[in-house]
Amino acid sequence: MLLTGDRILFPDANVPAPGWLEIDGGRIVATGLGAGPRPADEHLDGLVIPGYVDVHSHGGGGASFITTDPDEVRTALAAHRRHGVTTMITSLVTGATPDLVNQIHCLAELYRGGEIAGIHLEGPWLAPEFHGAHPIPLLTDPLPDRVAELLDAGAGAVKMVTIAPEREGALASIALLAERGVVAAIGHTNAAFDQARAGVAAGATGSTHLFNAMAPLRHREPGPILAILEDSRVWLELIADGVHMRPELVAFIASIKPGRVVFITDAMAAAAAPDGDYLLGELPVEVRDGVALVAGTSTIAGSTLTLDRAVRVAVGAGVPLPVAVHAATQQAADYLSLSDVGRLAPGKQADLVVLDDELYVNRVLFRGHWLEA
Repeated sequence: MLLTGDRILFPDANVPAPGWLEIDGGRIVATGLGAGPRPADEHLDGLVIPGYVDVHSHGGGGASFITTDPDEVRTALAAHRRHGVTTMITSLVTGATPDLVNQIHCLAELYRGGEIAGIHLEGPWLAPEFHGAHPIPLLTDPLPDRVAELLDAGAGAVKMVTIAPEREGALASIALLAERGVVAAIGHTNAAFDQARAGVAAGATGSTHLFNAMAPLRHREPGPILAILEDSRVWLELIADGVHMRPELVAFIASIKPGRVVFITDAMAAAAAPDGDYLLGELPVEVRDGVALVAGTSTIAGSTLTLDRAVRVAVGAGVPLPVAVHAATQQAADYLSLSDVGRLAPGKQADLVVLDDELYVNRVLFRGHWLEA
């Protein structure tokens, strides 16, 4: 299949350009600028970008990834796919170890079947001061043997772990994660500046939703945020929904560190679903006007964001379109070393999204096949 378009965003490009893509066997086999090497099978109207890559999401479409039911996971995946997400890392939240092991086993089967790109453990190795929607009684120190137990349960499926570097055992566990090729992301942390720096030195290369659920940036006590921003080895997760962060702050970070920003959703079951009452792990969540809060509190409990809306919010705040798209595609893929996705380039999976002039999803090509509208 040969596809052409007048506005295709090729890897690392600063502007969309006319070009073509040849697809065979679910892979992109060739690309080029200008007219194609033969008459096209189809000309794509709109902006053509890679499929979105969401590396931090807990569910959507009324369904959760925090489950032992693979069909529930598939329901959530389908909801995000309609919004252009063709690659998903499924995020778990803090739970008792036996429950986490069972959830990991479920998701690991889907990983081995190619339905998800891996698992993210957001807890239980978090700071109680910034627990967010994670139950404090279940938080624990990241001792290496406990961390290894959950990694082993995934048999290679766990790709990222959120960790508070100030907790006992954290630095040794971050080193263990790095040794095993798992991203350690600093988050839900009350770390002082030097403690966060030590976490990066030990091997942490991620930041779980930067600014949210961590000690704030102060002029005498800069905490983890400055340590994360100053080190070029660390990727910067941002939730660009206008709730977790002011859009102007998203635009500022994207202007000073454009090549390190990764847009995530941190979505829970209410993403791409109506307002109502939900669960995030064991916690009841109330969703009103698209904002998810732990029931009866003002604590944010994930989001109702989809990545296509994150790109629209960012662009609306002044982020250049290619920077916003790269943050939701190629940089997200690079963050977790997902080498098959995130770019419209030969050898990559044939995943692409066609956006209209308002950056809404018109069509989705998933592994070489168009999704039904």
